[in-house]
Amino acid sequence: MNKAVEMGGSLVSAPLHEQVKDRIVERITSGSWSAGDVLPTETELAKMLGVSYGTIRRAMGDLTNEGIVMRRRRTGTVVTGRMPNHTLSRFYKYFRLQTSDGQLITTVAKVLGIANRQASQAESERLKLPPDTCVTQLTRVRIAGDKPVMLDNFIIPHTRVSNFPTTTEAVPELIFNWLLAEHGIQLGAVLEKVTARIATQSERKMLEVESSDALALLDINALALDNMNEPLLIMQHAALTEAHCYVNEMR
Repeated sequence: MNKAVEMGGSLVSAPLHEQVKDRIVERITSGSWSAGDVLPTETELAKMLGVSYGTIRRAMGDLTNEGIVMRRRRTGTVVTGRMPNHTLSRFYKYFRLQTSDGQLITTVAKVLGIANRQASQAESERLKLPPDTCVTQLTRVRIAGDKPVMLDNFIIPHTRVSNFPTTTEAVPELIFNWLLAEHGIQLGAVLEKVTARIATQSERKMLEVESSDALALLDINALALDNMNEPLLIMQHAALTEAHCYVNEMR
C-alpha cells in the first residue's frame, strides 16, 4: 500500500511502512529524538502519523532489527544512537538549511536545466579528467515553502556517470543516493570552500529577487570524493542568508 505520510517533512510516495521509518529516522538524525530518548508508544505514533497500528509495528520492527532503536521492558522503545547503514538519504546529510532561530527546514529541489558539455580546464583539473571529457551540468533551485532559498549546480563527469538522466522528471532528488543505488558509488568525503559574494543578475532572477539592492549570497564550492578518495563531482551552492543559515553535518 502506498500513501503519503507527513511528519515535519515533504510528502513522498513509497510503501507506507518505509515512509514511517523515514520520518522516524529524520527525527532522530535531526536531533529531535536523541540517544537515550524514549519514543512515543506505537499507538501514539500511529495517531501522530495517521496510519494503522500494524504499519507502525512493522516500521518499528525494522528499526529495531537495524539497531536504530531498542525495546526495553518497563521503559519502552529507546533511541540507541546508532545511525542507519550508509544509505545516504538517512546516514549522510550533506547539507541542511536552518531558519535564523535554529529550526531545520525542508526544501524541494526544482530542476532549472540539464546540459551536456565539455569540461572547462578548471573543472578538468579539479576532477582529474583527461582533455575533452564531457560532463553533465545540473542546475536546480531549492524551495522552502514557496520561496527559492538556494541554487545548486552539479558538474558530473561522464567518465564516472555516463547515464545521468537527461529529463527533468527523471532527475533524482538525492544525487548521492542515486549514485549509490545505480552505480555502487559511495560518497567518502566533501571538501568545501565557503565564501560570501554578491549575486549576479541571472542568480537574482532564478531566486526571484525583485529588489534592486545588492544581494549577498553564501557561496559553497565543493568537491565530492568517493570512498577511494577519488574526485566524483563538483557542487556549487549559492544560498540566501537573510532568513536562513547553512549547516553542514556528517554523522
